[in-house]
Amino acid sequence: KDFGEAWVHFQKGNDLRREEEVYDSVQTQVTHDDLIEVFDEELIKSKKGKGCQSQAPIFIVGLPRSGSTLIEQILASHSQVEGTKELPDLSLLTRKLTRSRPQGIKYPKAAKDMTDEELIEFGESYLTTTKKYRTNKHYFIDKMPNNFAHIGFLKMILPNAKIINAQRNPLDSCISSYKQLFYKGQSWSYDLFEIGEYYLEYQRMMDHWHQVIPGEILDLKYDNLINNQQHETERLLNYCGLEWEEGCLKFYETKRSINTASSEQVRQPIYKGAMNAWKNYESHIEPLIETLEPILNAEDLN
Repeated sequence: KDFGEAWVHFQKGNDLRREEEVYDSVQTQVTHDDLIEVFDEELIKSKKGKGCQSQAPIFIVGLPRSGSTLIEQILASHSQVEGTKELPDLSLLTRKLTRSRPQGIKYPKAAKDMTDEELIEFGESYLTTTKKYRTNKHYFIDKMPNNFAHIGFLKMILPNAKIINAQRNPLDSCISSYKQLFYKGQSWSYDLFEIGEYYLEYQRMMDHWHQVIPGEILDLKYDNLINNQQHETERLLNYCGLEWEEGCLKFYETKRSINTASSEQVRQPIYKGAMNAWKNYESHIEPLIETLEPILNAEDLN
């Protein structure tokens, strides 16, 4: 619990890793600008319900270290739900869409003129390429967190898919990412300012999706799940159209392979130790607090 000394080492490690990463926060903003411009209310409405009608996929999106593995483990403890892993298939489909268009027309703009047949074809293609991760259960989970940027495309090709947005106190989420050495990807997570900017971008995208696809995304807050496990689990299962099963409360007893940084935590009953952990490092994170100021409020900091 020598948090000051720990922070020195976290900072040194992140500085070393950041030197090896290629990340451009301006490009992230430009990419999100394009997604918001293309997947507007008009396009979403014009394509509504025209894709593949499967109800099998359940997507868990958000930022790393925000409770997504816990949500996945709860759902995977249900007899009808297959837990897989962070699947690359949706992102690969956006590249396939770009390749199908004349040179210079790329995703996301390439989604504007997708025909009804293409919407079905791309949805079915997702189901086909993900078969290798599944058995014969009726539903399956795709826990790729970065899919939050592609929700518009996702709802066009798989209109009946469920989408769960794993939320956590912004400061806890950001500090937890900063403390984590990821195997690959998440190149934004090794600098406090860039982490804060990326969180704001994530929130901007989710605000947009809630606006253009109202009522179709379930926000599930980590703190609420920790404090009121049964109520939030019931809410989660109801959203997914699943009958109640007691095993979902004993998720830590479910035996399955887990390949994320939270693999050991979800093999234990729920505990509150990770809530408000950012306060241990408060004196070191002023730049992050300033960056996140637009979305922080009294409730976040309690």
